[in-house]
This record gives sequence, structure tokens and C-alpha cells, in this order.
Amino acid sequence: MYDEIRYLAAGDRALVVEVGDKIEETANAKIRGLNIAISNSSFPGIVEMVPTYRSIMVIYDPIKIEFSDLVNKIKSLEGSINEMSIPEANVIEISTLYDGEYGPDIQFVAEHNKLSVDEVINIHTSVEYLIYMLGFTPGFSYLGGMSNKIETPRLENPRAKIPAGSVGIGGKQTGIYPIESPGGWQLIGRTPVKLYDPERSEPILLKAGDYIKFKAINKKEYDNILDAENKGIYKVNIRPRDRG
Repeated sequence: MYDEIRYLAAGDRALVVEVGDKIEETANAKIRGLNIAISNSSFPGIVEMVPTYRSIMVIYDPIKIEFSDLVNKIKSLEGSINEMSIPEANVIEISTLYDGEYGPDIQFVAEHNKLSVDEVINIHTSVEYLIYMLGFTPGFSYLGGMSNKIETPRLENPRAKIPAGSVGIGGKQTGIYPIESPGGWQLIGRTPVKLYDPERSEPILLKAGDYIKFKAINKKEYDNILDAENKGIYKVNIRPRDRG
């Protein structure tokens, strides 16, 4: 965490507000609080806000508000960030098939970390992962909290096409590819749960600030969930998170 929040110009139409230089829950909570505070304000000229791990980009109309005025207005909110009422977090259960065909790199992840495949699965499914932010593709989640016991470098040569639902590890992070796309993460499994569906009232299933809990399933369970998803009748298990 920085001692003071930093305000940086990003071209002539955007302001970047940084609260820290590390990926950590405290900084991310401040960003989510600031995002809510700005959204609830009546500041003129704000076009869009893009929150990330530990910063937020505020895109604005320079005809309606000058950079210095926007900085001063956001600075006036600093004292209220910690008091902002952040929505209670949910835990979304993501059923995942950890299998050679669906997770072609899981054996490499195991060997790289001197573990068995079962140990990789047990470690990966033992954590509730904070969704820090969404980006890259619609609904791609950047998760925090993965054990360093399964940390694995990205592929030297990224794949040109990764199936939707693929669960991967890239360095210290884990995440899910919501749509078919290129990518360079080590693939350890696949979920039949649709993270992005443009036909739904809320196309993107996941939200920043919530948590993901992976659940290992077998091929029969995978096929049953996929069939239910294709019929539009599958209900994802979502529960309030126990703050302990």
C-alpha cells in the first residue's frame, strides 16, 4: 500500500488512481470502495471506470471537467473510502473436470512442482479465490490466493485456440477462459459452467469482489452439467461467503 494515493494522467481523457503496488486484498477493497464512491457521486464528465487489482482508471470528458478538477473531486472522497459499504461477497462454485484431455498440462504442473496430479487437484480445489478483476476477454477472471505449491510458468509458445471453460495456471495466478481464445496459461482442467452467455439477462456470471471455489467432478457429472447448461436450466451453486 502507498502512504498516499497516487493520481496519474493517462492521455488526455483518463485518470489512473493507484492505491498500492502489490496484489493484495486490502488494496483491492479500497479500489472497490473508491469505485462505489465515484459511482455514487454527481461528478460531471465521467464516462467510464475500469477497476483493476490495485488501481482504477477513470475515463472522462475533458470538455466537461478538467483533469485537475477531477483529481480534486476524487481526493475529496479519500476519507470515506474505508467507510463505504461494499456488497457482501458470494462464493461461486465452479465444477471442473481435471483430466488429461480437458487439462492437457496438469501432468506438467505436477512434475514442475514435484507433486502428484491428485495433489495438484486437492491444492487447487482447497481455496476460495478472490475475483480481483475481470478483463482480457468478456468474463475472464483474475483470481488471487493460489498456493505457491502449484505455481507454474506460462507456456513458452501460447496456444492459438483454447476451449471455453478451460481452467489454467499462469505463474502465481489461476483463472478460467470464458470463451474460446488464444492463451498462454497451463491448462489443468475445464468447467462446463458458462461464464459468459450473451443471451442471459446478466451475460457475465462472475463479479469482482466475489470468490470462486473450484469443485472436482468426473466426466459423467461434466456431461450432465453441460447438457443442463445447453438447455438453459443449470443453476450454479452460489452462497454467501462466511467471513469467519
